[in-house]
Amino acid sequence: MRGIVIAGTHSGCGKTTVTLALLGALARKGYQVQSFKAGPDFIDPGIHRLITGRPSRNLDLWMCGEQKVKEIFRKHSYGVHISVVEGVMGMYDGRYNTAMVADTLSLPLILVVDAYGMGESAGAVVHGFREYWKHVTDRADPLPLIGVLFNRVGSRHHYERIRESVKEVPVLGFLPSGKEFIIPERHLGLMVAEEHPITEKTLGVLSDLFLETVDVDLLVASAERYSASKRVSENNDLPVRKPLYINTGRKRVRVALAYDRAFSFYYEDNLDIIRETGAEIVSFSPLSDTQLPEGVEMVYLGGGYPELYAESLAENVSMLESLRKWSFHNGAMYAECGGLIYLSKGMLTLEGKYHDLVGIFPFEMVMKKKRACLGYREVVVQEDILFCQAGDVLRGHEFHYSEIKGGVDSSILKQTGVTCVYSVSDRNRNPVKAEGYRRFNTLASYIHLHFFSNDSMGERFSSFFKNLRLRG
Repeated sequence: MRGIVIAGTHSGCGKTTVTLALLGALARKGYQVQSFKAGPDFIDPGIHRLITGRPSRNLDLWMCGEQKVKEIFRKHSYGVHISVVEGVMGMYDGRYNTAMVADTLSLPLILVVDAYGMGESAGAVVHGFREYWKHVTDRADPLPLIGVLFNRVGSRHHYERIRESVKEVPVLGFLPSGKEFIIPERHLGLMVAEEHPITEKTLGVLSDLFLETVDVDLLVASAERYSASKRVSENNDLPVRKPLYINTGRKRVRVALAYDRAFSFYYEDNLDIIRETGAEIVSFSPLSDTQLPEGVEMVYLGGGYPELYAESLAENVSMLESLRKWSFHNGAMYAECGGLIYLSKGMLTLEGKYHDLVGIFPFEMVMKKKRACLGYREVVVQEDILFCQAGDVLRGHEFHYSEIKGGVDSSILKQTGVTCVYSVSDRNRNPVKAEGYRRFNTLASYIHLHFFSNDSMGERFSSFFKNLRLRG
C-alpha cells in the first residue's frame, strides 16, 4: 500500500494547492487515488472529491483515536494505487499534528515550503524540520521525509539556488510564483465544493503545470520504497467488524440528508455508519425543495453556510413549515452547527438583516465578525435521545462565527419544553457548557460529532433504526 502525507511549514504555505495538483497529476497518469485530510476540516475533503471522484476521509487522532484512524485509512486505501493525506497547519503544530498522523500510519512525508522571499535559507528550514522529529520523539532516526516541494518560486534561477541548498532530502520540484492556484475564501475558510469554486479547466492547468515542474514518478517510487521497507500490508491489523445489518426483506429506514450549497459539512464515516446499519440516505435541499422527501423516518441537518443563504432559506416557507411540522409531530431529527442555526427562530446577518427560520428552538442567532468558538469537544449524553443513550461519550469539533443572541435563557427554554442533554468539556476535560438542545424528538447542537469516537454508535443506530421500523 503506497501512501504519502503532504505536510507544510505553516498554514498558508501551499499544502492544499500541492495536494490538489498532485491528486490531479496522479489521476492524469492513470492512478486510482484515495485522499484523506488530517484533522476535523470539512472543506478540503469536499474539494479533493472533485478531483478523485471518491469521498475523502478525515483522519483525526483526538476524535477517533489511533486504532480508528488506522482502520479508516486502511479500509479506504484498499484496492487503490496510492493514498494521499493532506496535513493540517504546520507539520508539528498542535498536540495531534501532521507528523503524528504520518507516524501512526507508518507513512512518509513530503514537505511543502513557501519559497517566496527565501534563498539558501531553504536548506536550513528543511534540515530543521527533518531533525526536529528526533527532538520531539527522542528517537535516533530523523523524520521520514522523502521529498521537498517548493511553492511560489520566482524563477528557474531561484529554484536552482534553493534546490542546491537542500542536502539531505530529495527536492521533487516546485510550483512557480504568479501561478498560484487560489480557491476563493470567506470567513470560515475556502469555498465549499458544492459552490463549484474550481473549474475543470483550472484543475487541468494546475495538473499539467505540476507534471511539468515536479518529478511525480520519483515521488511515487519513493513512496513505494518506503512502504516496502515498512512492510505495510493492505490488511495489516484491520479489525473484523461484524455486520450491523442483515437484509431480511423488511423496509429500510430512509434518512433525509440536507445537502446543497448551504448544508454540506458531514463526516463521511458518519454517513457510512448510517448506511451500514441498513438505512437509505435520501438527499434533499432546504434551498430549493419545497418539502421533505416522502417516506423518510429521520432528518439529518449538517453544518455549512446557512448565513450566506439566509434570505433564500427564509423565503422557502413551505420547507420551513415541512420541517416545523415534522418536529412538532415528534419526527426524529438531528442537526449540527448550521443545522442548529436553521432550526432556530431566525438569524441576524452581518449586514444587519433579520430572517425568520424554522423556529423549533426559541432563540435567535446572530452572526459575528470574529470567530465565536473553535475547539475539540467531548460530550457526555445526559438522557436517552435518538441514537444516543444516557452516559454515552462522544467526541467532536466546534467552529462557528455565530452565537445565540443574548445567550441561553433557561426560563424560556423551560417554558417551551427545551432541555440541554449534553454535558460538554474541551479536549483537556475542562467543563465548557451545557449544550445539545432537545425539543420533542429533535436534537441540535453546535458540535459536529464524529460517530467513530464511540464504539457503540453502530449498535446504537442499528437499535434506533429497528425501533423506527417497528413504529412505521
